[in-house]
Amino acid sequence: MAIVGLSLAALASGASLRLTDALLPRLAQDFSISLGQASQVITVFAVAYGLSQVFFGPVGDRFGKVRVVFWACVASAGTALLCALAPGYAALLAGRLLSGITAAGVIPLSMAWIGDSVPYASRQPVLARFLIGQITGFAIGVAAGGYAAEHLDWRTPFFGLATLFLAVAVVLHSVRKRYPQATARAPIESESRPPKMAAEFRAVLSRPWARVVLLTVFLEGACVFSAFAFMPAHLHLRLALPLSTVGALVMLFALGGLGFAFGARTLVRRLGEKLLVRWGAGVLAVMLLTIAAAPGWGWVVPASAAMGLGFYMMHNTLQTHATQMAPERRGAAVAAFAASFFLGQATGVALAGLLVGFVGTGWIIAGSAACVLLVAWNFNRQRKILLVPATGFA
Repeated sequence: MAIVGLSLAALASGASLRLTDALLPRLAQDFSISLGQASQVITVFAVAYGLSQVFFGPVGDRFGKVRVVFWACVASAGTALLCALAPGYAALLAGRLLSGITAAGVIPLSMAWIGDSVPYASRQPVLARFLIGQITGFAIGVAAGGYAAEHLDWRTPFFGLATLFLAVAVVLHSVRKRYPQATARAPIESESRPPKMAAEFRAVLSRPWARVVLLTVFLEGACVFSAFAFMPAHLHLRLALPLSTVGALVMLFALGGLGFAFGARTLVRRLGEKLLVRWGAGVLAVMLLTIAAAPGWGWVVPASAAMGLGFYMMHNTLQTHATQMAPERRGAAVAAFAASFFLGQATGVALAGLLVGFVGTGWIIAGSAACVLLVAWNFNRQRKILLVPATGFA
């Protein structure tokens, strides 16, 4: 029940994250701004999400991870409502910034709780099953944004998101009552005194392998989501597809992710971490190039699904390492991981927003493909240098 509740919370958080992707052309039209300016709704969310991990990681360790996730969902319902009621674009940006802060307490702390509860040997498949919620949320967010952009007021999906967060909070309240051990505090050294946040994060960053994982996920976020944020606009402009159709096509990314989640145990056993990263990045890069140059929508259907599979092959491996970077400070470690990932997204989308008016959406997506390959190659190289000699696992 606890895993189900946390997965539902991840679903709502994932929907909040991707809700504005397919809305960008509609926001640009309604507010009379450029596509690059409209992408700021993604950037401010990601920056706030990433920076807020400095707060949520140690607080989750101190007061209980499930308890903090519950209150984060309650607060996220309020911030989604603020977005829905925003009177102008500046107010919408402020609402998205607050949404990034409140949503930041959901997925990383849920992952950290799984890290506390599941042995490392069987953790990756469990994390993959947990990700079903997050992946489904991505799909719902993109589809809802695309449908609203074509048929509804842009405010409508934010009202739906507020309702979703409230429903999840009800489920998590039941989890807290039925499984009080799920909200117990982690037995960390600092639990008897106020959390020393800076010291917790310094302890994580003092480990060379942790620095490699954090840098890798930062670059992964920058590469993948600078492309992903502009994919709906690219398909809308290049192929003249309605935004509702574009949302449905991009949603297939989640289908590929679900394929990985259901097949994770077999893939992990047969490929191992090194090949999961290598082949995941390879599939992801090829599919990005396919989407960038697709002459028709028929190419996008398999490419979007395969792109989701490739991304989660790589990203789930990094997530598993994040839960083991500093087991005695798991909340802070996973929070640092999430901060790096979302600050990377914010950086990538911001840079792409500056460049898209000059080079176009196709070159943004193609450039991301090349970057993904370099990031994966460097991770496996550093893994061979730093981790394999220490663990003995190739």
